[in-house]
Amino acid sequence: MNITLNKNDEIVMKLIHYFITEQGYNPIILHGAKDEIWLENSEQDYQIVRIVTNYIHNDEQFDFDIYRTQQIMKRIKKKTFSFKMNALSIFINLGENVHIADTEVENIDCIEVKEIDDIKNYDFVTDNFPTITKIDKVTEKGLELFMKLTEEINHKNQEDAEKAEDVFSKKRPVVTYALLISNLVLFVVMILCGANIFQIDATTLYNFGGLVNFDSMRGYGELYRLIASMFLHGGIIHFLFNMYALYIIGPQLESFFGKAKYLAIYFGSGIIGGLMSMLFQGNMVVSVGASGAIFGLLGALLYFGYHYRVYLGSVIKSQIIPLIIFNIFIGFTLPGINMVAHLGGLFGGYLVAKLVGVKYKSTTMDQVNGAIMTTILVAFLAYMNFFH
Repeated sequence: MNITLNKNDEIVMKLIHYFITEQGYNPIILHGAKDEIWLENSEQDYQIVRIVTNYIHNDEQFDFDIYRTQQIMKRIKKKTFSFKMNALSIFINLGENVHIADTEVENIDCIEVKEIDDIKNYDFVTDNFPTITKIDKVTEKGLELFMKLTEEINHKNQEDAEKAEDVFSKKRPVVTYALLISNLVLFVVMILCGANIFQIDATTLYNFGGLVNFDSMRGYGELYRLIASMFLHGGIIHFLFNMYALYIIGPQLESFFGKAKYLAIYFGSGIIGGLMSMLFQGNMVVSVGASGAIFGLLGALLYFGYHYRVYLGSVIKSQIIPLIIFNIFIGFTLPGINMVAHLGGLFGGYLVAKLVGVKYKSTTMDQVNGAIMTTILVAFLAYMNFFH
């Protein structure tokens, strides 16, 4: 087999190889997009890299190309649930009547590459991709270049597929089952101790570890209530509703994050929700339920979905966000629901998920920022509850 690559073909192949294998970009399939290649990486400053091989004759054609790019980017933003998106458009075949240097477009930077060394002329590109200057080190030509780059791209795609399989493969939700059983055991024990199955009285809930504000506690020794209250429920309806939610949401989060991180999210968000609740509880008002921790799982799911929005973009918009909004609406409309704990758990779950990190996606800086934000929030709530 004889394959001949002209100069433009070699430039395109080297650019594709660099952005996929070195910078972690993935191809985007766009219907109707001819003579151009779109690559996406939500973790980069340039979320989109676009390589254009189509011949553009004059400024009018160039302006239309930019307009069409903006429209496509709007669609990608909606699909991937992105609030901001920057693009780098690399033009390989511009006519002499195109004045690319005069072009200023918000969120789209444009460069012209007629020779591979031209990339070095754009400081904003080399600042974002310092290793791109080594792209000209590839010395293979023709079929040898084609085979080398194809093999490496296929290897990178295989690695990405294996990572996705590792994250999304179904795993046995041992921790979720343990949490369900623990909640069930405590509920049954309260009933066996004489509590009304439909409406458990406040005294029983308090004696079993229901959460009260700090003024109603007998010192710091009763801070165990922050955790104990997460396993108590005020009646069979309350219990069944929370356990059903945990049964539906828990296995997914446990599979996505792993057992240790899942436990950290569950208890971390439950404690943050409890601390929020204590701030607004009256004296001897008893608060119980796993819903603060469950809302934390929803917050963590939102954070996870954002990082894997290429896979879950439509799920975030069609299922996760509507579920959160629906539960918040129910909480504000029905009496007796501790919405402060729910909202605290939701926000806490998002922060703790940022702290523990998303596999293959979170950077060390992301996790450090999550740790700082979580520490500040917990410290503030502790100060307001115990020292203010």
